[in-house]
Amino acid sequence: MRIAIVAESFLPLMNGVTHSILRVLEHLQERGDEVLVIAPSTQDTDVPDEVYGAHVHRLPSVPLAGYANVRVALGGVYRVKRILADYAPDVVHLASPFVLGWRAAQAAHQLGIPTVAIYQTEVPGYAARYGVPFLENWAWNRVEHIHLLASRTLVPSTFALNQLRGRGIPRVDMWRRGVDTQRFTPEKRDAGWRASVAPGGERLIGYVGRLAAEKQVEDLAVLADIPGTRLVIVGDGPQRAALEAALPDAVFTGFLGGDELARAVASFDLFVHPGEFETFCQTIQEAMASGVPVVATGRGGPLDLVENSRTGWLYEPGDLAGLRARVMDLMGDDAKRRAFAEAAHASVQGRTWSALGAELVGHYKAVTREPAVARSPLVALSLKAAKQGF
Repeated sequence: MRIAIVAESFLPLMNGVTHSILRVLEHLQERGDEVLVIAPSTQDTDVPDEVYGAHVHRLPSVPLAGYANVRVALGGVYRVKRILADYAPDVVHLASPFVLGWRAAQAAHQLGIPTVAIYQTEVPGYAARYGVPFLENWAWNRVEHIHLLASRTLVPSTFALNQLRGRGIPRVDMWRRGVDTQRFTPEKRDAGWRASVAPGGERLIGYVGRLAAEKQVEDLAVLADIPGTRLVIVGDGPQRAALEAALPDAVFTGFLGGDELARAVASFDLFVHPGEFETFCQTIQEAMASGVPVVATGRGGPLDLVENSRTGWLYEPGDLAGLRARVMDLMGDDAKRRAFAEAAHASVQGRTWSALGAELVGHYKAVTREPAVARSPLVALSLKAAKQGF
């Protein structure tokens, strides 16, 4: 196939969106597909213009206010339309579309090219966390219009599926995420690394992710004084300095990738994730593959990933006393923690990126076979109005 992937964010920025795109590109290269990635420009001169055989077309961009390494592409629909018209793909893959993806959705529709939109970031939910709750309705309108234009929307969790269907979005299907069980494995547990971050032999409570407002890492302050434990924060972001001040006894490793990350995660005794706006949460899967039980907030993607009282614990959003109690429950009972760890590891075996890649290609092929009228936004809007009783 000939595929254009429009990436709201891409290398050198590593996040859940970039990670998924890289795994997709790897699969498409193995299949022999032709792929073009359209992404915001970067100031990093070492970034390649070809990744897993796909050419990367960079659009001029500016840094996002308050988050300098996140860049927003400039330009209008016409610029994207011209690129797509020249490339003539069979299908356009919209990766977590919102700004650039919105332009691409319109451009592809005008050209009659089918689109598969990946709902991966709950942007409207970020509004309150960033102090602009009045933008939430506007953001939801943008999300709805993008996915009404899309030929098919893929979501990573039951929560996200119900969320979009509840807002009247048609043609929504599930597409979960794979996990690299060769990289993330209990065998990577490293006593030397553990000693380097906890020389007193403390048990390790770990978090991996961006250090940004939507991740709610500051909630982990309720765990800071649990006896015999050390909090380890892996990742970087605009809130790092503030979090280091708020959590003076925690170890901040900065960004880790590849085998360094796998070693760190496997060396944790417990993984925690307090963010309430995760549509999936890949780091939870990676912790479970590493044989580490999880305590996470009971909203969004973690609802599908964590099985209460078997692979970890979920707590009510905002219930920080509940977060602390569940962490203490596992940190204070070695036998229970080991049982949860074994169950967590077993629960993610078989979730390979190869299988997920094949499933995605199936969605690509399906939308190319659909008649154009089925993809019309007018049809989508009519369906939405009918569901709402208009």
